[in-house]
Amino acid sequence: MRTELSIVAAPGRLPRIDAIGGLAGRHTGIDTVHLIGTAATPLGGDELDITIVVGAGARLVVRSVAATIALPGTGTMVSHAHWRFDIGEGAELDFDPEPTIVAGGAHHHVVTTVQVAPDARLRLRERVQVGRSGEDGGGWRGDLLADLGEVPLLRHRLELGAGSSTDDRLSGARALDSELVYPDRRPAWSGSVDEVRLPLAAGGSLATRTSSRLRALAFAPG
Repeated sequence: MRTELSIVAAPGRLPRIDAIGGLAGRHTGIDTVHLIGTAATPLGGDELDITIVVGAGARLVVRSVAATIALPGTGTMVSHAHWRFDIGEGAELDFDPEPTIVAGGAHHHVVTTVQVAPDARLRLRERVQVGRSGEDGGGWRGDLLADLGEVPLLRHRLELGAGSSTDDRLSGARALDSELVYPDRRPAWSGSVDEVRLPLAAGGSLATRTSSRLRALAFAPG
């Protein structure tokens, strides 16, 4: 199944939402949209294409009502999602949905592209758990490509679970909590060998935590 979702925010009106397939959006506030699953997706073979645009001077908060479950399909185990974010001049986006859970045997590949204006504000959080209780064998790959105007802000790839270069059934990470913030002038911070926040050369920061299971707490302020 192919899913397409578009959310466009502009000052002075509710965000415009257009959707087909297994994902939709609902207005839950003047500047808030919750993502809602309308069908079981992603299954192996599914493709999700989501575009979120925050126009100049607008503010948008995006949450979700439940976790996303990636499941294996009958013909292939791999599903794909492409998230596109465009944050205009003086705009603000706060994106923090519930986690993506990759069921045992499934593989989910995500490409996230971000275009942010130099005077915009952004918080983009992603949480992933490979395997439900008692499961193993699933895999996830995420590519995050962000640009600040015409300047590259971030190029980042991380893989978890089966098939990754760091896969270790005994001690390999199966969970990720990642947060891209712009602007952010805080210095580098490390909570442990697997928990770090690093400033970006063009401004902003990327915080990542890898572990065996997701935690309920947010990043320490450092």
